[in-house]
Amino acid sequence: MSEAALWSALADPHRRVIVALLLRGPRPVGEIVEACGLSQPSTSKHLKVLREAGLVRVRQDAQRRVYALDPAPIAALDAWLEPYRRLWNSSLDALGRRLDEAPDDT
Repeated sequence: MSEAALWSALADPHRRVIVALLLRGPRPVGEIVEACGLSQPSTSKHLKVLREAGLVRVRQDAQRRVYALDPAPIAALDAWLEPYRRLWNSSLDALGRRLDEAPDDT
């Protein structure tokens, strides 16, 4: 699993919808198709990209294929984003302090 594959997989809005859906728990393909409003072949293509990027895993349950999120790649992305989150939070804290110091014009 490469970072580039993860970002590429998440770049598509349909795949982000699928990831958000799977965040609530594992789902069979039929439920994913219905929730996303895509055709079954289109949904399967998106699931394949997510699976190849390592974001989801699949298991066979009788005649159904059930997809679930794999938390490890999400954790890796979160770790990669951490320094940027600190930078953003620092900027927001500075803005908050600046606004607190501003005279109240009301």
